[in-house]
Amino acid sequence: MNDGRSGCRPDRAKMTMARLKDLYKAKIVPELKKEFGYSTVMAVPRVEKIVVSMGIGKATQDKKYIELAKKDLALICGQQPAVCKAKKSVSNFKVRQGQETGLKVTLRGVRMYEFLDRLINLAIPRVRDFRGLPPNSFDGRGNYSMGLAEQSVFPEINPAKVEFQQGMNITFGTTARTDEEARRLLALFGMPFRGQASSKAIE
Repeated sequence: MNDGRSGCRPDRAKMTMARLKDLYKAKIVPELKKEFGYSTVMAVPRVEKIVVSMGIGKATQDKKYIELAKKDLALICGQQPAVCKAKKSVSNFKVRQGQETGLKVTLRGVRMYEFLDRLINLAIPRVRDFRGLPPNSFDGRGNYSMGLAEQSVFPEINPAKVEFQQGMNITFGTTARTDEEARRLLALFGMPFRGQASSKAIE
């Protein structure tokens, strides 16, 4: 995945990972430990994985849409996505059991930190009329989900070559015990939550 456009080249990924891990260890961990009173550093929550998924409704009409989306998602995430298939037929939507209907990538380690960095600092600022992320889209177990309407907000994607705009869902899996702790963790990384002064990243 080293075609000159991908942001997931090994050298850059390692540098980004070091920068974000340094931020986490040097500033985020002490801040969270102070705010929530954790007894040990090991108790401080962390981002464990990021899952990026696409539901490709048009794939029921033409399989080429899966292939086009797969190419874009691989560029964005730096690894090949898994294809999701329909578990049962839904006649109203013309979906047959076993039909390819979506894609999913699970990011951990180097690629996870590198994706997080590009999402916060490059992709989200390119979203038109952006007014902040909804601060309450947590699942009650410390995991956060957000959506993007189009893949072209990522710099790896050339808008001139996009044949169809495709949205995606991004879920952050954390080890936080509560949504409040998870929200603060993500905010300190720089996630721009709507209407919360505390969402400002550590400088």
